[in-house]
Amino acid sequence: MKKVGIIGCGAIGTLIAQACDNRTAECDKLILFDCNSEKSKKLKETLQIPADIVKTLEEMIETQPSVIVEAASQQAVKEYAEQVLAQNIDFVVMSVGALLDLNIKSSKVHVPSGAVGGLDAISSAALAGIETVVLTTRKNPKILNVKGKRETIIYEGTAEEAVKLFPKEMNVAATLALTVRPARVKVQVVADPKTERNTHQIRVKWKYGEMFLEFANDPHPENPGTSALAAWSAVKLLKEILARSS
Repeated sequence: MKKVGIIGCGAIGTLIAQACDNRTAECDKLILFDCNSEKSKKLKETLQIPADIVKTLEEMIETQPSVIVEAASQQAVKEYAEQVLAQNIDFVVMSVGALLDLNIKSSKVHVPSGAVGGLDAISSAALAGIETVVLTTRKNPKILNVKGKRETIIYEGTAEEAVKLFPKEMNVAATLALTVRPARVKVQVVADPKTERNTHQIRVKWKYGEMFLEFANDPHPENPGTSALAAWSAVKLLKEILARSS
């Protein structure tokens, strides 16, 4: 029996659960865990697929899930990663920023491509040598929780610092940083009242050329800080992991 554990039953956790419910990602049962038990209860009520609610990660692990998906927070990753990996369970991490602070080297840790693409090309270039990587992220001020009627650069610096200042909005920076290590990612965050989409521009200069990638994504309707594409990239990754598992 293929079981999927979901940590965090908010917007992304709900979308992943629904994908399992409609067989986009095929499994037999869901194990739901949220620190706010009302969220997991409400989610279960909307599902046709069998689902159990647990109150702790230890309870989730006891059910022997094939995969556990973190859709909660960077703190959840830091608290639970070691326990999950100690049981040799595949662990899908949505709050990628946490991995920049953790020295985890495991084939059981899986990171979705998130709100961008082209990571295969960028990781290939990284093997040869990357000179510079610059990420410019543009979002509506209300998503970034800032005020202003003009386009404003509200942050310039490293990916590592960006994910600490914007833990829910800058997972793209963390994913890029993990992809190009030991090269460093320069990040610019722009609050733009004219845009309703989350836009990411990636410029890469490497040993044998240059790349420019741009992604303009609609925000997730229930979690504007996250692009809808990020949630669907997690579904795609989960589907692939489940297809490989026995």
